[in-house]
Amino acid sequence: MPMREKALVMGPEDIVRVLKRIAHEILERNRGCQNLVFVGIQKRGIPLARRIADNIRSLEDREVPVGKLDITFYRDDIGKNIKSDIQITDIPFDIKDKDIILVDDVLFTGRTIRAALDAIIDMGRPRTIQLVVLIDRGHRELPIRADYVGKNIPTSLNEFIDVKVEETDGTDKVTICSNQ
Repeated sequence: MPMREKALVMGPEDIVRVLKRIAHEILERNRGCQNLVFVGIQKRGIPLARRIADNIRSLEDREVPVGKLDITFYRDDIGKNIKSDIQITDIPFDIKDKDIILVDDVLFTGRTIRAALDAIIDMGRPRTIQLVVLIDRGHRELPIRADYVGKNIPTSLNEFIDVKVEETDGTDKVTICSNQ
């Protein structure tokens, strides 16, 4: 059944503004960026993590490391839903005693984040893990909550959030879509 776009939720300017706000919130909560590292969840969490890290660099005049995480083999539904486009996990820094800023595009059931937490803990023991999501759409199945949210968008279960980012999709936008 074809996907039908129901509503544009965020355009390019909205996404820029939200990521700048989140960068400020991260700096305020962590009292700077001295101990921060970013980990973006494949696929769209990576460009979002890089953009927030770039915003922090422009505010603090300090580079913040960004890594990439593929959680495919940590998912609890791997037998049902194996992706053919498995990506590379690349975290080229030590996470021990760091404050990890984990970034994803949409928070839904919480299962992706649970898998990401398992993957990170297998790599070492960070001081903290803080979660950034561009969109929180509700419908949690696990007790997971984001520390930084771009926008809360309550949805029905027959709707889904479609996030596009310039780096992978050629445009920046967030829409609510439906199969009906």
